[in-house]
This record gives sequence, structure tokens and C-alpha cells, in this order.
Amino acid sequence: MVTIKDIARELGVSPGTVSKGLNNAPDISEALKQKIVDTAISMGYKSSKLKLGSSGKKVCIFMENMDYESSGQFGFDIVTGFKQEALKEGFEVTLLPISTAFQGNEAYDSFMLKNGFSGSFCVGFALEDPWLKDFKKTTTPTVLFDNYISKNPKTCYVGTDNTEIMELIVSHLHHLGHKKIAFLNGSMNSHVTEQRMDCFYNSMKNRKLNVDPELAIYAYFVARVAEDHIDNILRKGATAIICGNDVIASGVYTELMGRGLSVPDDISVIGIDDIPLASLLSPPLTTVRQERTLLGRSGFFALNSIITHNMAISRNLLRPKLILRESTALAKEGRGLIALKG
Repeated sequence: MVTIKDIARELGVSPGTVSKGLNNAPDISEALKQKIVDTAISMGYKSSKLKLGSSGKKVCIFMENMDYESSGQFGFDIVTGFKQEALKEGFEVTLLPISTAFQGNEAYDSFMLKNGFSGSFCVGFALEDPWLKDFKKTTTPTVLFDNYISKNPKTCYVGTDNTEIMELIVSHLHHLGHKKIAFLNGSMNSHVTEQRMDCFYNSMKNRKLNVDPELAIYAYFVARVAEDHIDNILRKGATAIICGNDVIASGVYTELMGRGLSVPDDISVIGIDDIPLASLLSPPLTTVRQERTLLGRSGFFALNSIITHNMAISRNLLRPKLILRESTALAKEGRGLIALKG
């Protein structure tokens, strides 16, 4: 087991200086602190802080690319569920909104060691984020929402089963007679959107339905993307639109209404997530529910298992639920295209 004395010998400094560096003391330079932390990590040093933290147990939620500050936003319930379970177990939780620039300033393990965090729950990360590379070799317990790191027992993927999400959606639309189905997805630089796109193609193939590549669209998880894509979706004759989340669906509603089209009489629309907005749309949105509070609780369960039990968990996936409302109906071939031409 690597000790402070081992690190001191490696660097040619006193154990006291190493201790100051690891505890972020103000009387040594930032450059020396970083050198001490980097050396400690490379040597496999394990601080008692990483197990106990200043108040007994200390973990962090990193939030990126996701709204979470108010009720009704997708990330809010995830954070709430995580905190509820963490506080029951006596953990102190710090929530940090971060960016790619933040990650580029310091390596993940270095940041965790300096701040005494025993583990983290990472929500909303993109595939090209700097820390995604760090997670591949991290020795710090780390749980990622909708991201997967292979071959590292210190990491775990928490999310909702995307195969089941798409199976529920495509099966429902196929049952209603829809064959020409569009998928307006989130951004390409995301594990979950790439996985859902693959699942969309597979679910369509399983029912011998063809996918028009121009109707399998990567966009962003915001309402305004509907404006950029709705005309082409209608020109292609889609009778149903799957939206990557309920916010995108709300934008689709707005664009269809602006073109004199009715949901679901002219075209069916279905979302993903079942945030409160979904039931407030007119007509109320058929969607697939992700149990967001449970996702947060599952995130803490996985993290606590790695921290306290040294338990290697690869994936912790929840089952989705189809919520049937009034935005989907029997297919009416070409109605959207006819209305657009008119």
C-alpha cells in the first residue's frame, strides 16, 4: 500500500510537504500541489479522505448538458433521487455543474483526490468530453448516467433499457398501422442517442419495416430543432414521428400546428421521458416514461456498492413504461404530405 512517505521519497520532498499538497494547503505553490497529486495518483495512493470525506462520506454529482434546477426538468428528479438515498446513508453530496473546459483544466482523479470525494455520479456527459478518457482508467468509484465504460470495475452505467424503449414505441406504432416512421433524435455525440438510433433500426427491421435514412435524424434535445426538420419529414410522407424527448415533441406540435396539421388526425407524435410537460400538451402526449427518481436512487445504489462493498457492477438498467395518451392514432397515409402541398 502506497503511503505519504513513499510519495515523498519519489519526489524528494518531506512527508509534511506531501501531506500539505494532498490537503490543498495554502502555503505551497499550485504547481507543487499538482505534482504531488499527479504522483500520488500514478503510484496508486489511496487517501482516507476518499473513503470518509470531511463529514464522514463525501460524493459528487457532476451535471452537464442537462437542466436540473427546477421541478419538471429531466435532471431534477434524478438529482433528488440520488440525494435522498445518499443522505439516508450519511453521505454528503456536492452538486457541480461542469463543462468541457472545466474537465480540460484538470484530470478527473486529480480533482477527486484534491477535493476528498470518494466517488461521483456523472450525468449528461458527451462522448467527446475529456473525462470520458479518464474514466477508462480511473480508480475512483464512478457511476455514469447513460454512458458506458468497458473493462473498468470502478465504473458503472445507469440508465433505462433503450432496446425496450424502442420496442415499446415501434410496436405501438406498428400496431396502429404506421409504416413510414420518422425518428427525430438527440445529438450524435452521445452514447444514449447512438444506442437509441441502433435500437430504432433494429425494432423496425424486426417488423419488416424499412427505415428511410432521411427520416432517422440526429438533432438536439431542444424544441427548436423541429423547425429545421419538420418539412422534410412531411415531404417524405411520414405518418408518425418519434421524438428523442418530450421537449422535442413540444416543438413538433408547434411546427405542425403552424402548418395547419392536427395531432394525431394528420400525423402521430410520440415522445420519450414523460416529464410533466407531456401531459399538458394538447393533445396530451403519448410517451415512454423513464422513472427519473428511481434512476437517481439506482445511481447512488451502484456508487455505494462500489465504494463500500467493492462490488463491480457493469450496468444497472431500469425498465421503461409506455404511457398512452391522445397523440397517437391509426395511420392515415400521406395526410401530412397532402396538407403540406396544399
